[in-house]
Amino acid sequence: MARVKRGTMKNKRRKNILAQTKGYRFDRKSKERVAKEAIKHAGTYAFRHRRTKKRDFRQLFTLRINAGARSLGMSYSKLIGALKDKNIALDRKSLSTLAKDYPETFERLIKSLS
Repeated sequence: MARVKRGTMKNKRRKNILAQTKGYRFDRKSKERVAKEAIKHAGTYAFRHRRTKKRDFRQLFTLRINAGARSLGMSYSKLIGALKDKNIALDRKSLSTLAKDYPETFERLIKSLS
């Protein structure tokens, strides 16, 4: 049986790992063992922060809607309740965009609920 040398695959794997850690500092960018660990942690943080980003944006949407509603004499909870009663299916992202970028439209929406 022929002899199998694994140098090519080993180098390919190492090159791939070090390519992923490009821009990292100290040994994390140049040493395979440390780089592997850095990639593992980076992946964990990336996953976790994708979840956190959604939470942060929903919080921001709520703040914007509340600020817009209060300037027109209504609270956030009353606004959301009124929207549900009238079966208006606007999500918080679009409501926040209305409150921030199109205050006249947002005002008309609130007047229609009253």
